[in-house]
Amino acid sequence: MLYKNLHFKLSKLCKPLLLLIGIIMVQPVHAAIRDLKKQPDGVVFNLDKGLMKIKICSADIVEVKYTVFNTFQTKESLVVNNKWSTRVSFLVADEGNDIVISTARLKIVVNKATNAISYLTKQGLLITAEDQLDNKSMQAATIAGINTYNCITEFNSPADEALFGLGCHPVDSLSINYKGRNQDMLIKYMTGAIPVLLSTKGYGLMWDNYSASSFYGAEANNTKFKYVSESGKQVDYYFFYGPTFDHIIDLYRTATGKAPMFPKWAFGLFQSQDRYMSQDEIISVKNNYRDNHIPLDVIVQDWYYWDPLPIGSHIMNPDRYPNPKKMLDELHKDHIHGMISIWPVFGKGTPNYDALKKMGGMTDITWDNVVTHTFDSYYDAHNPAARTLYWEQARDSLIKRYDWDAWWVDQCEPDNGTLLDARRQTNFWPGRGIDYFNTFSLEHSKGIYQGWRRDIPGKRAFFLIRQSFAGEQRNAATLWSSDITCSFESFKRQVPQGINACVSGIPYWTSDIGGYHLNWGTPDWSQPEYRELFTRWFQFGSFSPIFRIHGKGERAIFSKNWDDKTRAILVKYDKLRYRLLPYIYSLAGKVTTDNYTIMRSLAFDFRNDKNVYNIPDQYMFGPAFMVNPVTEQLYTGSHASAGKTTRDVYLPAGTTWYDFWTGKTYNGGRTIAANAAIETMPLYVKAGSIIPMGPVMQYATEKPDNNIELRIYPGADGEFTYYNDENNNYNYEHGSYSTFKLKWDDKQQVLTISDSKGKFQGMLTQRKFNIVLVSGSHGSDSGAADHADKTITYYGKQMAVKL
Repeated sequence: MLYKNLHFKLSKLCKPLLLLIGIIMVQPVHAAIRDLKKQPDGVVFNLDKGLMKIKICSADIVEVKYTVFNTFQTKESLVVNNKWSTRVSFLVADEGNDIVISTARLKIVVNKATNAISYLTKQGLLITAEDQLDNKSMQAATIAGINTYNCITEFNSPADEALFGLGCHPVDSLSINYKGRNQDMLIKYMTGAIPVLLSTKGYGLMWDNYSASSFYGAEANNTKFKYVSESGKQVDYYFFYGPTFDHIIDLYRTATGKAPMFPKWAFGLFQSQDRYMSQDEIISVKNNYRDNHIPLDVIVQDWYYWDPLPIGSHIMNPDRYPNPKKMLDELHKDHIHGMISIWPVFGKGTPNYDALKKMGGMTDITWDNVVTHTFDSYYDAHNPAARTLYWEQARDSLIKRYDWDAWWVDQCEPDNGTLLDARRQTNFWPGRGIDYFNTFSLEHSKGIYQGWRRDIPGKRAFFLIRQSFAGEQRNAATLWSSDITCSFESFKRQVPQGINACVSGIPYWTSDIGGYHLNWGTPDWSQPEYRELFTRWFQFGSFSPIFRIHGKGERAIFSKNWDDKTRAILVKYDKLRYRLLPYIYSLAGKVTTDNYTIMRSLAFDFRNDKNVYNIPDQYMFGPAFMVNPVTEQLYTGSHASAGKTTRDVYLPAGTTWYDFWTGKTYNGGRTIAANAAIETMPLYVKAGSIIPMGPVMQYATEKPDNNIELRIYPGADGEFTYYNDENNNYNYEHGSYSTFKLKWDDKQQVLTISDSKGKFQGMLTQRKFNIVLVSGSHGSDSGAADHADKTITYYGKQMAVKL
């Protein structure tokens, strides 16, 4: 009960008693806060206009809810799956004009007159603050004929703040920093609108609202930003305090769910095309890769394998695919995995459509099928029973029946460019479409992930998703940037899109290497300008979390469209990717165990270097590599920069950098003209890095990692955690994995390898390490070093190696 008849100016004698019982009174005259009550998990404020609650989820995670209604909306979050069962210690105090809530890491200051919230460190330093006048509000609105409320939050933003995240937006300004610019936050064709924002001031925000939204990054002469959701019954957001980006992402995934491990093969090369037309064609692709000794792990069957049957039939045309199980068996025999595209769209009259329709699992949203010129229908992914039936249909018709290894979750938002109002106006299972506008993909992937885990327990799930929302990482989802064009302009946009998608907490992102289409047609890949485009994109893809070729036209590495020079470059980067699998798979382990981010905005590691805030085309790939894709056409075509063979690269301050290809060292804090000849994507390695590199392999698990080249880049101390497990099951969730730490003491020139922790079936009992102390050309480039500085055998017990 809130005691409105008592006011806030209590005697010093009474005040401790009221704090003890959890009730603090506020004078209602001319004050936004009338009174408040301390609850076990936070503080509820009764305002002169509505209610506000500050929930203390942990010492550094705070949820804020505000509504103009008399009660808060009772809904289970689709995004936040942490039940916060452990109560967190916090104190509440009256400090004159403010209420102060203190945790072990934060001071949360609430202004009595405006209810604006300021977030301070435990020491009292300001982190960020809501705007005093326009902090949280709800405004009546009519959208697509629906009466609702806009939900708005507004924050102050100092001039030296940089803002990152908000998902993946293919139509982008090429700026990676959202300070000073706006962004639509509605999931539609070719977007991943993820309502997660990270600031260089050391905090993150996540809006727990699923309606179409907008971010405004330049309010009040660029001194504020605001987030506006078009529909809702309350403002609801989460505040995360880092101050490092890694800790903010850790808190975000603590709230919304960990990313499970992908199988090891998922970090090799995917070969895809729009589209393979037959079983024979897929087997031919497999044979050409293996016969030419080109590393590959996955071949993808894209859409319309069901043609001429309607979409949603889940039948592979028997004339073109006479024995799909035999096809998958042949792929598996050659250690290649299969991924298939399955849509959430159904043609009328199919048995699957009829079954979903009968149980109330179809929506009234139709998709204009540009191939068959029919209007096909989306099922309701928000309906738990429909999700279960959808999974069972795909499981029995395709996935388990033929032993497919991965699922391409295509067209996973009800939109083909014209369905936005239809989505708003529909009624999904939990409520109005306008209030669940952005969560179809989240719920769709939830259903297929849960089904996969239940019915295919020995095989890790991998889903390639067109659109993504907050929390989707827990559903084994990789976000792909959709049907982009085959152009340098489109390629250039991919780099900031991938970086910001990963800043948003989604650890796995990929693009169609080469782009998907050329004005919906097919480029002539044999032409020099398209060879150049594909080469540059392939180089970037080899340092993306997931490494995927896809699009219109033959572009497999063995293709006759490539001349010998182009093919040699492609094979070089493909082999480098496979040599780096011990490094990459260890980072994937860290994603799952520590909520790590592989594709890293420079602000992750150099947050205090303001020079990195507006660089859209450089990023860290794990702790060691700084990747600098060449997104400008230098050699061929009408836009080529005649004679130019370099690109500018900024080397962040505070460390020494090694040119990966030559071993030459540079001091940080300056911009250099990096070699960008066609065979070279500039790569720089941070001093103190330890990079485990394996042998060249034809597939990810071909050779055990007992003969590893350990490259050490001296000039600073460093460490790296080596991870291993059983590669393609979920036993790691029960402790079946191992780690050991590699530590480099630069002053002593000593490498220490810790005891190995953990065990699993088939684990190596000894490993051979060829230790290479990089110096100039020694240990540079992608091939094995000409000699090791020291060769050791590691038996799982701690050892120190003097170099």
